Amino acid sequence: MDLNTDNGVPTPIYPHTADLAVLLPSLEALVDEIVATGLSRDALSRALDAGMIEVTAVLRAVPAAEGKLLERGIALVAGRNPDLVVLTQNLRLPVTKAASELVEMNDPALYRSLSLDADSGGRKTYTPDLLILNRRTEVAHLVDVKRSLGSYELSRIAELKSRMLAAALVVPDLLYKEHRRLRAKEVRVVVLNAENQRADIDGGVWPLSHLDHLLEVTGAGEAMAHLRELFQRRVEENWSAALASCRQVTSAGNARKASTLHCDGDDVCGTETRGRPRLPVAIGFARAPRAASP
Repeated sequence: MDLNTDNGVPTPIYPHTADLAVLLPSLEALVDEIVATGLSRDALSRALDAGMIEVTAVLRAVPAAEGKLLERGIALVAGRNPDLVVLTQNLRLPVTKAASELVEMNDPALYRSLSLDADSGGRKTYTPDLLILNRRTEVAHLVDVKRSLGSYELSRIAELKSRMLAAALVVPDLLYKEHRRLRAKEVRVVVLNAENQRADIDGGVWPLSHLDHLLEVTGAGEAMAHLRELFQRRVEENWSAALASCRQVTSAGNARKASTLHCDGDDVCGTETRGRPRLPVAIGFARAPRAASP
């Protein structure tokens, strides 16, 4: 790793690079795949036709889709560094009482070299979004990806980090037993915040722009920012197209109704019907029945 001086601040330059021009086709394909599952133009049009409940369900699906996109995108960019092993499947890690007490009652320096049995049971578990191991340095990162921490209280973030630290104690044993004898001499936890706010670098809360340092890939953070932009632009385009299609259908339906409007027979048009005055209509709230007078 070399250092480049930017405004007097040393900036690491890593031997591996996320070239956006090279990655762009893969990033676009990833957006296509994620959007096709429920945020396509047809899916949004069907939701608009079905009504408010379906529209609400679709809007709630957007954050989940973006979260999945970020996880897949990080794994994709991590592929630029051949030293990295990225695990995303079957990562339900036990959080035992003993591990929780170790984390709660001790400084990390006192337990960072410990490893607990991954087969130890426990009602509590933690499932990270990614487990990234650098085989060269034998340092593993337990990663939790968040779209935003804006709505998280500090106590909730602290609880998440404690749970991650407790789960990290079984990672070395898990990697060795279940993943072809992979070795980790140190496990670090990090919460990646895509909105790049409320960062606490020393406390394990990193903005997504710091992904370069996590993956040791120059340009990784920039690539992820571009991936988010692609996704958001695609969803907005599909939403606009669905709205336009819905308006066209509505306008055509209104035109058909207007062309069949007529006034003959017993139909009422205007204030009179065949010379007879139109009867007044009283409109108001429903009234409860009253008891009959004696």
